[in-house]
Amino acid sequence: MNATHDTDCRRLLDLDPAAEVDRITVALRNQVFGDLRRKGVVIGLSGGIDSSVAAALCVRALGAERVFGLLMPERESSPESLDLGNLLAGCLGIPSAVEEITETLAAAGCYRRRDEAIRSVIPEYGPGYVSKIVLPDLVSGGAYRVFHIVVRSPQGEVRRARLPLAAYQQVVASSNFKQRVRKMLEYYHADRLRYAVVGTPNRLEYDQGFFVKNGDGSADVKPIAHLYKTQVYRLAEYLGIPETIRTRPPTTDTYSMPQSQEEFFFSVGYDTLDLCLCGKDRGLPADELTAATGLTDEQVARVYRDIDAKRAAARYLHSAPLAVTTTA
Repeated sequence: MNATHDTDCRRLLDLDPAAEVDRITVALRNQVFGDLRRKGVVIGLSGGIDSSVAAALCVRALGAERVFGLLMPERESSPESLDLGNLLAGCLGIPSAVEEITETLAAAGCYRRRDEAIRSVIPEYGPGYVSKIVLPDLVSGGAYRVFHIVVRSPQGEVRRARLPLAAYQQVVASSNFKQRVRKMLEYYHADRLRYAVVGTPNRLEYDQGFFVKNGDGSADVKPIAHLYKTQVYRLAEYLGIPETIRTRPPTTDTYSMPQSQEEFFFSVGYDTLDLCLCGKDRGLPADELTAATGLTDEQVARVYRDIDAKRAAARYLHSAPLAVTTTA
């Protein structure tokens, strides 16, 4: 093991927040006003750390009057998301609006299609039940990891069952209506105001494909897609993001049961994953990250393999539409 490389990764994840904010704000001004020729930006506010930092950066770059915040709750959203989104809009002094999307989702069959898939595994699932899908922990779990559905009955009974592939894909496809409807509304307001749409993925989400194609993956500018999650938290502190947002655990806020990003997708804490992704990007062997991460050689190797697998799956999400080219 080379302890120097452990230190290198921690050093690379550190950053000068003032210099980084200056760099991003200059880029945003050039992109929005110059490249895109838009008058401002629309950003969806989830009450999470990423959208909050992205919004604060936009205010620094363009001015509060040119940043329009959009809050888009639905019947399964955490009430905390709306409260924190409103808190942030007030702290930043930006104009904002609430677009309730439950009726649109119901009309598209979002809830019905998802519930049909869940009932194929747990037939009694119905009104009053709540649910989420989860993956086993990457570090301590076995080599074969599959999604499970977790449900809670109105009486409080919790059940867990393995999701067959077809049911899993239908649950995800149905849930993806939420991100796509929200993006549709962001572009409505962007067209109305002649604004650009801001995407809020951090580097982990962008690299590993933790977004919905033509949903939250669609945007005109992505100001924090180069930043590791720990760096986003560092900028949040520097930018004065309210502590209630900075201390909120990362959540998907997609399913009706509370669900962390870790149990749904990443399967390892973001601070550990930041270090592993940094080491992977620098070509470091797994055994040279053990001291930094507190994992064994085999556990780091397991995270490395998962990074590769998610990158392979994300190629489709990142790909532009394909056209048949003509030859002279």
